[in-house]
Amino acid sequence: MPVRNQIAGWLDEIAAWRHDLHRHPELQFDTHRTAAFVAERLRGFGCDEVVEGIGRTGVVGVIHGRGTGRTVGLRADMDALPIEEATGAPWASATPGAMHACGHDGPGARWSMTG
Repeated sequence: MPVRNQIAGWLDEIAAWRHDLHRHPELQFDTHRTAAFVAERLRGFGCDEVVEGIGRTGVVGVIHGRGTGRTVGLRADMDALPIEEATGAPWASATPGAMHACGHDGPGARWSMTG
């Protein structure tokens, strides 16, 4: 099955992950729950190596690939902002004074599998 079709089958699960992470934001270097979540997912996806504790709570997933000599690096922030959330979203922060103020949560924003 093409990768695109496999990913499309995960959309509800991926949305649930995002909602859970948004309900439980963590600030700065106190992202232990989030880091553990990311590390667990990377292992589940079959990364060759998962290194935790980078810069305290950072996570690196390594995929060795086929030795083409090319390297791709992806980076994502895991920490929230010290902002009181007032979105009213069902997945709004349950942590007082912290929220993931991500652009994809704006009015009418949604994830899609287009293009």
